[in-house]
Amino acid sequence: MGNRIDFLQKAVNEIYQTIGDVVVMSKICQTPAWGFSSDDFYNACIAVRTFYSTTEVLDKLLKIEVVLGRSRSDTDGYQARTIDLDVVLSSEGVIETEKLIVPHPSLQDRKFVLEPLAEIAGTEEHPKLKQTIDQLLESTEDSTEVTWLDQKIINPKDHYNLSRFQYLTIEGNIGAGKTSLAQLISQEFNAKLILERFADNPFLPKFYEDMERYAFPLEMSFLADRYQRLQEDIAQFDLFKDFVVSDYDVFKSLIFAKVTLQSEEYILYKRVFDLIYRNLAKPELYIYLYQNTERLLENIKKRGRDYEQKIPAEYLDKINKGYLQFIKSQSEFNAKIIDVSEHDFIANRYDYISILEQIIA
Repeated sequence: MGNRIDFLQKAVNEIYQTIGDVVVMSKICQTPAWGFSSDDFYNACIAVRTFYSTTEVLDKLLKIEVVLGRSRSDTDGYQARTIDLDVVLSSEGVIETEKLIVPHPSLQDRKFVLEPLAEIAGTEEHPKLKQTIDQLLESTEDSTEVTWLDQKIINPKDHYNLSRFQYLTIEGNIGAGKTSLAQLISQEFNAKLILERFADNPFLPKFYEDMERYAFPLEMSFLADRYQRLQEDIAQFDLFKDFVVSDYDVFKSLIFAKVTLQSEEYILYKRVFDLIYRNLAKPELYIYLYQNTERLLENIKKRGRDYEQKIPAEYLDKINKGYLQFIKSQSEFNAKIIDVSEHDFIANRYDYISILEQIIA
């Protein structure tokens, strides 16, 4: 019913914002109404990567239908509607509950599903029938005529175009979620990923036991390691062609060092830092994820690294202040501070989308 192209586009937009990454989309096909007399239907299939279960996805799809004006009646039979959203396949395999059956039981009998599905997932195997979608399309008894339209659905993530930054760094305090966000963006926008590797630093557990004694060797080892690895990782990519996302910048070494080192140690440390920092590529956009200390402590406790459990709140406060002072002092830096204290972009897709909106704003 109504502007069919517009409803398809709005549905995909809502799916992207509330459910997950729209990985691939088929073209739009036009077919006669199935099972009743009506205007022709427009159909399409999309593949979505999500951290929600298939049952949760169905609940969200039903809510999207309501938002877009779908009115389900209790009468028998088919009827025209603004939008109809179905789960036809899932990585969870076979699902049979009172409210959800996957794969869709009529999948193999409907060309208006098989045609667009074959375009994006032709080699996927039906977990019950043990045939690929291409094979099911070839053998179906449905003789419905399918017409492909020139109009296309636009992928909602094209709106964000993060790759224009080429080199994006996401920073934050301990437990702020910088690595998780970097991984999400890398996966969704096909970016090369650079992650900090520090779990094997022998000074880190000792530092949390005796900060004053082990601060200088810890910060020097971090600086040397970050410089070497970042230089090696960046050298693998062409920053003029590749989109690169990292979860750290070497400058964090100076921020932490200013908090942990004695004044004489810091002066020496900064001399070494200045020598090596000038030789590194700088990010085009620097994102700082701010979380208040209470939330940081919750995250640190939740991820369960033994050596982090004794980190004092005062230390995290100083790190936060150090980052904020650094950002304010670097006028040449293209930096953005995003407060995620009241958000959970891992569990809530809307929170993740709000971060993307702030990045491109």
